[in-house]
Amino acid sequence: MRRFKFLKNPLATDLGNNLEEFLQRLDGPACIFLDGEDETRTRALVTLLHGNEPSGAMAVFRWLKSCQRPAVNTVIILASVTAALESPSFSHRMLPRARDLNRCFKPPFDDAQGALAEEILEILRMHHPEAVIDVHNTSGSGPSFGVCTHLDEQHDALVSLYTQRLIVSNLKMGALMDISEHSYPTVTVEVGGRLDDEAHELAYDGMCRYLLSQDVFTPQETDWGLELLHDPIRLELADNVSLTYADKPNASFDITLKTDVEHHNFGGVTPDTLLGWAEGAERSLFNAYDMGGRCAVTKLVRIENGELYPAQPLKLFMITNNAAIAQSDCLFYAVADDGSAISANPDTDPEESS
Repeated sequence: MRRFKFLKNPLATDLGNNLEEFLQRLDGPACIFLDGEDETRTRALVTLLHGNEPSGAMAVFRWLKSCQRPAVNTVIILASVTAALESPSFSHRMLPRARDLNRCFKPPFDDAQGALAEEILEILRMHHPEAVIDVHNTSGSGPSFGVCTHLDEQHDALVSLYTQRLIVSNLKMGALMDISEHSYPTVTVEVGGRLDDEAHELAYDGMCRYLLSQDVFTPQETDWGLELLHDPIRLELADNVSLTYADKPNASFDITLKTDVEHHNFGGVTPDTLLGWAEGAERSLFNAYDMGGRCAVTKLVRIENGELYPAQPLKLFMITNNAAIAQSDCLFYAVADDGSAISANPDTDPEESS
């Protein structure tokens, strides 16, 4: 059963007066095809994989209202329209009990979200775009960045259309960008917080550069030199660990993070930076694994007298102050303070290696 509504060159007068009306008219996942000046090539833009991340959809609506014609044929995919419209609008990452769609782009495709991801992959295979950009908002307020699975000039150039930071990650969690190695150059772009006007503007400005450029694989005027961050480690909550955010420890929860913890996004933290409060052993509260599959919790955090600190100088990103997202996804990603991968400890004890 096809889940997508397919539109070709929709008229600006048929889109509604605002983003919410536009999505209501789509009434579910949608694929929009736009004829380009050069009809021999195609690019793809995917957005709204998460229903609480509106910037990409806002950019699409604004572009369609502008009646511009892209440089090449363009396929635009808006995925989690139903979740975005669930009241209150743009507050649900996915519908209750549904899997995170951006973890479903690998088999098995045996539930509704998996089937939706499989159909997105089929649409991309059918059009075989020369590039794919997947636009997101960050979980918390913070600067923009791009993510790709491996480093080369094509991925560099695509990310540079939007931002100056690039994270190179091989975590392979079933995200859309994981198709890049065997299909087409694919990057994820996180334009900033979902409530930030700067994020909405960046999503649109980047989209214009992407769709209007004759060649997206050569350096742009905006190619400001990328800050590279390699092989981040995710810090996750262990099972059945409770979390809240407050300005002082809350004894009703296992972990209390400071309410302003997201201000450390892409900033350096030192072993003296107070992140919050926790009771118990680090490895009983958190999960984290390096690229070799070794436990890396004690490389990221330490607990001293009930206070939670970084274990070493680090650069943190994707920090969220949303407890639901922290519990279902992760607390943050971390690299060494110079942007390199966190090095393995040759003296790692057997318990930490398990």
